[in-house]
Amino acid sequence: MTRTLILRSPGTNCDEETAYAFQLAGAEVERLHVGTLIRGERRLEEFQILALPGGFSYGDDLGAGTVLANRLLTRLEDQLRAFVAAGRLVIGICNGFQVLVRLGLLPGLPGPRSASLVENISGKFEARWVRLRVETDACPFLSEPGKGWSLRLPVAHREGRFLPRDGNALARLTEGGQVALRYIDPEGTEDGYTSAYPANPNGSAEGIAGITNPEGNVLGLMPHPERYLSTLQSPTWTRQASRTRELLTDPERAGDGYVFFRNAVKYMEGK
Repeated sequence: MTRTLILRSPGTNCDEETAYAFQLAGAEVERLHVGTLIRGERRLEEFQILALPGGFSYGDDLGAGTVLANRLLTRLEDQLRAFVAAGRLVIGICNGFQVLVRLGLLPGLPGPRSASLVENISGKFEARWVRLRVETDACPFLSEPGKGWSLRLPVAHREGRFLPRDGNALARLTEGGQVALRYIDPEGTEDGYTSAYPANPNGSAEGIAGITNPEGNVLGLMPHPERYLSTLQSPTWTRQASRTRELLTDPERAGDGYVFFRNAVKYMEGK
Protein backbone atom coordinates (compact mmCIF):
# COMPACT_ATOMS: atom_id res chain seq x y z
CA MET A 1 0.00 0.00 0.00
CA THR A 2 1.06 3.58 -0.61
CA ARG A 3 2.44 4.98 2.62
CA THR A 4 1.20 8.51 3.21
CA LEU A 5 2.23 11.00 5.89
CA ILE A 6 -0.15 13.70 7.09
CA LEU A 7 2.11 16.21 8.83
CA ARG A 8 0.51 18.21 11.60
CA SER A 9 1.60 20.91 14.03
CA PRO A 10 -0.07 23.08 16.68
CA GLY A 11 -3.05 24.75 14.99
CA THR A 12 -3.48 22.22 12.18
CA ASN A 13 -7.18 21.36 11.96
CA CYS A 14 -7.73 19.49 8.69
CA ASP A 15 -5.41 16.55 9.31
CA GLU A 16 -8.12 14.02 10.15
CA GLU A 17 -10.16 14.87 7.05
CA THR A 18 -7.06 14.67 4.84
CA ALA A 19 -6.07 11.34 6.39
CA TYR A 20 -9.57 9.99 5.76
CA ALA A 21 -9.43 11.12 2.12
CA PHE A 22 -6.22 9.18 1.50
CA GLN A 23 -7.55 6.14 3.39
CA LEU A 24 -10.68 6.22 1.24
CA ALA A 25 -8.39 6.15 -1.80
CA GLY A 26 -6.60 3.05 -0.50
CA ALA A 27 -3.47 4.50 1.12
CA GLU A 28 -1.84 3.45 4.37
CA VAL A 29 -1.92 6.68 6.36
CA GLU A 30 -0.15 8.04 9.43
CA ARG A 31 -0.69 11.41 11.09
CA LEU A 32 2.51 12.61 12.74
CA HIS A 33 3.44 15.77 14.60
CA VAL A 34 6.32 17.67 13.02
CA GLY A 35 8.30 17.17 16.23
CA THR A 36 8.42 13.44 15.55
CA LEU A 37 10.49 14.10 12.44
CA ILE A 38 12.59 16.87 13.98
CA ARG A 39 13.59 14.57 16.86
CA GLY A 40 14.61 11.91 14.36
CA GLU A 41 12.08 9.35 15.61
CA ARG A 42 10.75 8.96 12.04
CA ARG A 43 12.05 9.97 8.61
CA LEU A 44 10.33 11.24 5.49
CA GLU A 45 11.97 8.53 3.40
CA GLU A 46 9.59 6.01 5.02
CA PHE A 47 6.71 7.49 3.01
CA GLN A 48 5.72 7.93 -0.61
CA ILE A 49 3.27 10.82 -0.25
CA LEU A 50 3.50 13.83 2.06
CA ALA A 51 0.46 16.01 2.80
CA LEU A 52 0.54 19.36 4.55
CA PRO A 53 -3.10 19.93 5.51
CA GLY A 54 -5.08 23.07 6.19
CA GLY A 55 -5.55 24.93 9.42
CA PHE A 56 -3.64 27.63 11.24
CA SER A 57 -0.23 26.15 11.98
CA TYR A 58 1.29 27.79 15.05
CA GLY A 59 -1.66 30.16 15.05
CA ASP A 60 -0.37 31.92 11.91
CA ASP A 61 1.16 34.29 14.45
CA LEU A 62 3.94 35.56 12.15
CA GLY A 63 1.95 35.14 8.96
CA ALA A 64 0.14 32.14 7.51
CA GLY A 65 2.44 29.10 7.46
CA THR A 66 5.54 31.08 8.43
CA VAL A 67 6.54 29.32 11.66
CA LEU A 68 6.01 25.80 10.32
CA ALA A 69 7.91 26.67 7.14
CA ASN A 70 10.84 27.99 9.19
CA ARG A 71 10.92 24.85 11.34
CA LEU A 72 10.91 22.63 8.29
CA LEU A 73 13.53 24.74 6.53
CA THR A 74 15.96 24.78 9.44
CA ARG A 75 15.51 21.20 10.63
CA LEU A 76 14.26 19.08 7.74
CA GLU A 77 15.28 20.83 4.52
CA ASP A 78 17.59 18.05 3.34
CA GLN A 79 14.93 15.38 3.89
CA LEU A 80 12.28 17.48 2.11
CA ARG A 81 14.42 18.19 -0.91
CA ALA A 82 15.50 14.55 -1.18
CA PHE A 83 11.85 13.48 -0.96
CA VAL A 84 10.88 15.79 -3.83
CA ALA A 85 13.96 14.95 -5.91
CA ALA A 86 13.07 11.24 -5.65
CA GLY A 87 9.80 11.95 -7.45
CA ARG A 88 7.57 11.32 -4.45
CA LEU A 89 4.37 13.34 -4.14
CA VAL A 90 3.71 16.38 -1.96
CA ILE A 91 0.41 18.22 -1.57
CA GLY A 92 -0.14 21.37 0.44
CA ILE A 93 -3.75 22.39 1.03
CA CYS A 94 -4.59 25.95 2.12
CA ASN A 95 -2.20 26.49 5.06
CA GLY A 96 -0.09 23.70 3.59
CA PHE A 97 0.13 25.67 0.32
CA GLN A 98 1.25 28.72 2.28
CA VAL A 99 3.94 26.61 3.96
CA LEU A 100 5.23 25.22 0.65
CA VAL A 101 5.52 28.72 -0.84
CA ARG A 102 7.37 30.03 2.20
CA LEU A 103 9.65 27.00 2.10
CA GLY A 104 10.51 27.67 -1.52
CA LEU A 105 9.35 24.23 -2.70
CA LEU A 106 6.73 26.19 -4.65
CA PRO A 107 7.04 27.52 -7.24
CA GLY A 108 10.44 25.84 -6.96
CA LEU A 109 12.21 28.18 -9.36
CA PRO A 110 15.84 29.26 -8.90
CA GLY A 111 16.60 32.67 -7.47
CA PRO A 112 14.67 34.86 -5.02
CA ARG A 113 11.16 33.88 -3.99
CA SER A 114 9.00 34.44 -7.05
CA ALA A 115 5.51 34.36 -5.46
CA SER A 116 3.64 34.87 -2.21
CA LEU A 117 0.22 34.20 -0.73
CA VAL A 118 -1.09 37.39 0.82
CA GLU A 119 -4.26 38.72 2.41
CA ASN A 120 -7.46 38.47 0.41
CA ILE A 121 -8.44 41.67 -1.38
CA SER A 122 -11.69 41.62 0.60
CA GLY A 123 -9.63 41.95 3.78
CA LYS A 124 -11.57 39.18 5.47
CA PHE A 125 -11.80 35.43 5.87
CA GLU A 126 -13.54 33.88 2.87
CA ALA A 127 -15.48 30.63 3.20
CA ARG A 128 -17.45 29.71 0.09
CA TRP A 129 -17.73 27.25 -2.80
CA VAL A 130 -15.84 28.11 -5.98
CA ARG A 131 -15.56 26.70 -9.46
CA LEU A 132 -12.15 25.75 -10.82
CA ARG A 133 -10.56 24.49 -14.00
CA VAL A 134 -7.57 22.16 -14.24
CA GLU A 135 -4.80 23.82 -16.23
CA THR A 136 -2.13 21.11 -16.28
CA ASP A 137 -1.63 17.62 -17.60
CA ALA A 138 1.71 17.14 -15.78
CA CYS A 139 0.57 16.76 -12.15
CA PRO A 140 -0.23 13.26 -10.84
CA PHE A 141 -2.86 14.62 -8.43
CA LEU A 142 -4.82 15.96 -11.41
CA SER A 143 -4.16 13.28 -14.02
CA GLU A 144 -7.80 12.23 -14.27
CA PRO A 145 -10.11 13.63 -15.59
CA GLY A 146 -7.19 15.87 -16.60
CA LYS A 147 -6.59 19.25 -18.19
CA GLY A 148 -9.74 21.23 -18.90
CA TRP A 149 -11.76 19.50 -16.20
CA SER A 150 -14.15 21.83 -14.35
CA LEU A 151 -14.82 21.16 -10.67
CA ARG A 152 -16.27 22.69 -7.52
CA LEU A 153 -14.53 22.87 -4.14
CA PRO A 154 -14.88 24.96 -0.97
CA VAL A 155 -12.34 27.56 0.15
CA ALA A 156 -11.74 28.82 3.70
CA HIS A 157 -8.89 31.28 4.13
CA ARG A 158 -7.83 34.86 4.81
CA GLU A 159 -4.41 34.84 3.12
CA GLY A 160 -5.06 33.10 -0.18
CA ARG A 161 -4.33 35.75 -2.79
CA PHE A 162 -1.65 34.35 -5.10
CA LEU A 163 0.72 37.17 -5.99
CA PRO A 164 3.71 36.67 -8.32
CA ARG A 165 6.72 38.89 -7.67
CA ASP A 166 6.37 40.52 -11.09
CA GLY A 167 5.22 39.96 -14.64
CA ASN A 168 8.28 37.92 -15.51
CA ALA A 169 7.63 35.52 -12.63
CA LEU A 170 4.01 35.11 -13.72
CA ALA A 171 5.08 34.46 -17.30
CA ARG A 172 7.58 31.80 -16.18
CA LEU A 173 4.87 29.98 -14.24
CA THR A 174 2.41 30.12 -17.10
CA GLU A 175 4.84 29.23 -19.87
CA GLY A 176 6.40 26.48 -17.74
CA GLY A 177 3.02 24.79 -17.24
CA GLN A 178 3.12 25.28 -13.45
CA VAL A 179 -0.35 26.79 -13.10
CA ALA A 180 -2.46 23.87 -11.88
CA LEU A 181 -5.87 25.38 -11.12
CA ARG A 182 -7.69 28.62 -11.90
CA TYR A 183 -10.87 30.16 -10.55
CA ILE A 184 -13.55 30.40 -13.21
CA ASP A 185 -17.03 31.89 -13.22
CA PRO A 186 -19.91 29.93 -11.64
CA GLU A 187 -21.27 28.90 -15.03
CA GLY A 188 -18.00 27.10 -15.69
CA THR A 189 -16.86 28.64 -18.95
CA GLU A 190 -14.17 26.52 -20.53
CA ASP A 191 -11.64 29.26 -21.29
CA GLY A 192 -10.16 32.24 -19.51
CA TYR A 193 -10.39 32.83 -15.77
CA THR A 194 -12.21 35.18 -13.46
CA SER A 195 -10.90 38.11 -11.47
CA ALA A 196 -14.40 38.99 -10.26
CA TYR A 197 -15.31 38.60 -6.60
CA PRO A 198 -16.63 36.28 -5.20
CA ALA A 199 -15.97 33.72 -7.97
CA ASN A 200 -12.31 34.63 -7.43
CA PRO A 201 -12.56 34.77 -3.63
CA ASN A 202 -9.19 36.38 -2.88
CA GLY A 203 -8.08 38.41 -5.91
CA SER A 204 -5.39 35.99 -7.08
CA ALA A 205 -3.47 37.07 -10.18
CA GLU A 206 -4.98 35.57 -13.33
CA GLY A 207 -7.34 33.53 -11.16
CA ILE A 208 -4.58 31.20 -9.96
CA ALA A 209 -5.85 28.83 -7.27
CA GLY A 210 -3.03 26.27 -7.31
CA ILE A 211 0.44 25.70 -8.75
CA THR A 212 3.02 22.93 -9.06
CA ASN A 213 6.80 22.79 -9.03
CA PRO A 214 8.46 22.47 -12.48
CA GLU A 215 8.43 18.65 -12.25
CA GLY A 216 4.75 18.50 -11.29
CA ASN A 217 5.10 16.25 -8.22
CA VAL A 218 4.52 19.06 -5.69
CA LEU A 219 1.04 20.62 -5.71
CA GLY A 220 -0.21 23.53 -3.63
CA LEU A 221 -3.78 24.81 -3.73
CA MET A 222 -6.01 27.04 -1.63
CA PRO A 223 -9.33 25.12 -2.10
CA HIS A 224 -10.01 22.09 0.09
CA PRO A 225 -10.45 18.82 -1.88
CA GLU A 226 -10.67 16.83 1.39
CA ARG A 227 -13.92 18.63 2.18
CA TYR A 228 -15.72 17.35 -0.90
CA LEU A 229 -15.31 13.59 -1.03
CA SER A 230 -18.96 12.62 -0.78
CA THR A 231 -21.93 13.69 -2.87
CA LEU A 232 -23.70 14.64 0.35
CA GLN A 233 -21.05 17.25 1.22
CA SER A 234 -22.19 19.46 -1.66
CA PRO A 235 -24.74 22.13 -0.65
CA THR A 236 -26.62 21.40 -3.89
CA TRP A 237 -26.63 17.61 -3.77
CA THR A 238 -30.43 17.36 -3.67
CA ARG A 239 -30.74 19.38 -6.87
CA GLN A 240 -28.02 17.30 -8.51
CA ALA A 241 -29.84 14.11 -7.54
CA SER A 242 -33.15 15.40 -8.92
CA ARG A 243 -31.51 16.26 -12.24
CA THR A 244 -29.98 12.83 -12.68
CA ARG A 245 -33.04 11.11 -11.17
CA GLU A 246 -30.82 8.57 -9.52
CA LEU A 247 -28.28 8.36 -6.70
CA LEU A 248 -24.72 7.51 -7.58
CA THR A 249 -23.66 3.96 -6.83
CA ASP A 250 -20.77 5.15 -4.65
CA PRO A 251 -21.73 8.57 -3.23
CA GLU A 252 -18.92 8.44 -0.66
CA ARG A 253 -16.35 8.82 -3.47
CA ALA A 254 -18.34 10.97 -5.89
CA GLY A 255 -17.26 14.42 -4.70
CA ASP A 256 -14.92 16.38 -6.95
CA GLY A 257 -12.18 16.36 -4.31
CA TYR A 258 -11.87 12.58 -4.11
CA VAL A 259 -10.02 12.26 -7.42
CA PHE A 260 -7.02 14.24 -6.09
CA PHE A 261 -6.34 11.48 -3.58
CA ARG A 262 -7.28 8.58 -5.84
CA ASN A 263 -4.97 9.87 -8.57
CA ALA A 264 -2.04 10.24 -6.16
CA VAL A 265 -2.38 6.76 -4.71
CA LYS A 266 -2.85 5.20 -8.13
CA TYR A 267 0.24 7.00 -9.42
CA MET A 268 2.48 5.84 -6.58
CA GLU A 269 1.18 2.29 -6.80
CA GLY A 270 2.29 2.25 -10.44
CA LYS A 271 5.84 3.37 -9.70
